This record gives sequence, C-alpha cells and structure tokens, in this order.
Amino acid sequence: MKNYFASTLRASVAIAATLFAIQVFAAQYSEIDIAKSKISFASKLMGSNLSGSFGKFSGKVTFNPDEPEKAKASLAIDIASFTAGGEELQEEAKGKDWFNTKSFPTANFVSESVKNLGAGKLEIHGVLTMKGKSEPVLISAAYHVQGKQMIFDANFQLLRLQYALGSGSWSDTSAVANEVPVKVHLVLNQK
Repeated sequence: MKNYFASTLRASVAIAATLFAIQVFAAQYSEIDIAKSKISFASKLMGSNLSGSFGKFSGKVTFNPDEPEKAKASLAIDIASFTAGGEELQEEAKGKDWFNTKSFPTANFVSESVKNLGAGKLEIHGVLTMKGKSEPVLISAAYHVQGKQMIFDANFQLLRLQYALGSGSWSDTSAVANEVPVKVHLVLNQK
C-alpha cells in the first residue's frame, strides 16, 4: 500500500511539474517584424477610392496565445511616412490642415483592455492619439500562428474629424469621407 501511495504521489508531482513548466514556458510573442508588418487605410476622396499606408512605425507588443486577454500593445506611427496618391497629395497631407507633421510627427496607439472572443479573435479597446487629440478606438483582430511567428490582422474605423484631419474646406465630408477604415497587419516573433 505504501508503494502505491508513493508512486501516486510521485506521479502527481511529475504531472504538476510538467503543467507548471508548460505554463512558464508558453510561447511569448513580443518582437514586431517591421519588414513584414503594415498599417494601411482606405478613404473616399472626391468620390474616388483612395488607399495608402504608413511606411514607418515601431512599438512593443506582448502576446501569449494561452492568455490573450493579457495582451498589451503600444505603437508609434511616423506620420511623415504617409503614402497615398501622388507627391502633391502627400505634401498636402503633411500640412497644417491635415496631419501637421512638423508639430505632430507621430501618432500613438496604446491598448487598454483585450477581450478574448475565442477561435483566434479578439476585441481590443485602446486610445489613439493623433495631432494632439486622444480618442478611444475599438479594434477587431484575428490571430494565428505561422511557423515561429504570430500573425495579427486587425481593423478599425477612424473618424478623421475627431482628430482635426482635414480642416477648413476639407472638413466637408462630401469631399473627403469622415470614416477611414484602417487595417493593421502585425507579424510578431517569439522572444
């Protein structure tokens, strides 16, 4: 009987140690692969579709697929890396009526909470600060593992007038839509 209890105790300790080790060594993704990641947007300009992107951004993300609700993200977007349309449009976008990149060179996003919706889907609440104005944003995201990387595809609706993007005659939403769908493709490496 003693041997039975001793072997049962040893087995229980071994199982507990294994579960602890799995929990401790669960994959942690936190390094953004900038070369493979992208922030893009779409808009309506004078009735035509306009799409573009921000070529430079950096940040810190911590994500453990075993505890997705504990994820954290902080991104800084270089606004001067805006590309859409031709050179004239890009220069106009950097001016005071739009992004005013001289006074506000970066936009920042910081996550506040993450809701795990299951099946690789998340709802992320955070704050986007642009042009000196901070507004709450709700982001829908999906994630999956690809090799040794974690891939995130997220989207949200930016309302440009909340950030004073397009002042003066540009504030007319029949000329430029207020709603700007934004897509974020993030590729994270394990760290």
